[in-house]
Amino acid sequence: MERRRVVITGLGAVTPVGLTAPESWQAVKDGVCGVAPITQFDPAGMKVQLAAEVKGFDPEPLLGRQEARRMGRFTQFAVAAAKEAMADAAFDIEKADADRCGVIISSGIGGLSITEAEHDKGKEKGWDRVSPFYIPTGICNMAAGQVAIHTGFKGMCTCPVTACAGGTNAVGDAFHYIRDGYADVMLCGGTEASVTPLAIGGFTSMKALSQAADPNRASIPFDAQRSGFVLGEGAGVLLLEELEHALARGARIYAEMAGYGATCDAYHMTAPLPDGSGGAKAMAMALRDGGAAPEDVDYINAHGTSTHLNDAGETAAVKTVFGKHAYELAMSSTKSMTGHMLGAAGAVEAVFTALTLHDGFIPATINYQVPDPECDLDVVPGTGRSADVRCALSNSLGFGGHNGSLLFKKWEA
Repeated sequence: MERRRVVITGLGAVTPVGLTAPESWQAVKDGVCGVAPITQFDPAGMKVQLAAEVKGFDPEPLLGRQEARRMGRFTQFAVAAAKEAMADAAFDIEKADADRCGVIISSGIGGLSITEAEHDKGKEKGWDRVSPFYIPTGICNMAAGQVAIHTGFKGMCTCPVTACAGGTNAVGDAFHYIRDGYADVMLCGGTEASVTPLAIGGFTSMKALSQAADPNRASIPFDAQRSGFVLGEGAGVLLLEELEHALARGARIYAEMAGYGATCDAYHMTAPLPDGSGGAKAMAMALRDGGAAPEDVDYINAHGTSTHLNDAGETAAVKTVFGKHAYELAMSSTKSMTGHMLGAAGAVEAVFTALTLHDGFIPATINYQVPDPECDLDVVPGTGRSADVRCALSNSLGFGGHNGSLLFKKWEA
């Protein structure tokens, strides 16, 4: 089967550092930290007091009051980001074949806040009083479904649920779907809104979250004093198009999607393989898939969660794949600014990686202070920098051993 070329023509994002893709990217370039005290509920008495929340988001102007009330927060984020990506790409579904346009939007947890609220209501007032909208607003796939409804995309619509790798799997699967001829256009990405008492409590109990009190010392990937990740929320959506389809309508192109690798550690529920071999195989697979050599890669947007096992294992994986070149490329973690958005993380990081190539700017790992001998690569500490980035990877490593890696190339007409 002929392998068609795939390009990125639209971007949308709702993140802890901005309500649009341009606003979020500018904040990342400026090194803005989105970590702050939790406001969505009262965390008094809890060990974790910080999160990376989306700030100032109001869905009603975009969706209308009634429609917004019939969506979970995670779905509102996804629809907002998808609408932005459509507008950014100047894509008109009326001028396209809707049956050749699909949606893949991941969510790791879905409407957890809805489950918590309806569970409380059921215990207090009786289970038959639970809202009839509970199921259709809370299930993980509803973000993808609502994006399809709001955009008119009638091709394949699905939702990978692969924890922290979900957004990356969504983008990679969409890329392959277009490349192999099953669609011409895909809206793809991930969304999450799980800054809730149950999620914070659950991640705290398993000792995954940082309990730092200082927002600038909480999400600190690759730093020797890292102590866990900071829970974030938001959405990222990319509009992917087959190259000739994009050129025929005169679309602006951000970057080319070139390769995708996905593997599983088959090792542990939450811990990655200590040697990072599963992640290494995903990166190597993405390179082979995109016809790139290790020395072609200038930048890696790392999974970089700020946990000891992840950061050390990912560093080991990069050394395995890139050898001496590992010390020549740059590898930063934008989670230092956005926190860990779970199922949305890989999608938002794909947006940032595309913009890295487009703008020639490598984002920093902010608030990095104490070097760790196990994480001794160029993590772009403190401040981002301009660079001619021609080839870049974006990595995601999720609970359950899910590993995903996306390969992007700079677009040159």
